[in-house]
Amino acid sequence: MLKARVIVTLKNGVLDPQGKAIEGALGGLGFEGVDHVRQGKVFDLQLDTEDRAAAETQLKAMCEKLLANTVIEDYIINVT
Repeated sequence: MLKARVIVTLKNGVLDPQGKAIEGALGGLGFEGVDHVRQGKVFDLQLDTEDRAAAETQLKAMCEKLLANTVIEDYIINVT
């Protein structure tokens, strides 16, 4: 059994209005000096396999087909 974490973030250059709103809210709460906030998504998955290479291939397909919009988002896969 392998565990994986997929982190999906907007590509550089893609506007992030939610990140800007979070940045403004943090400033409003007194957290000064916070700049360039970018928001993203995290997916934790458990895979019923011990084959790391197969798991990484399957995870990449999941990202390409569902978990990330690869036109505007990048993703990072970590398998443990």
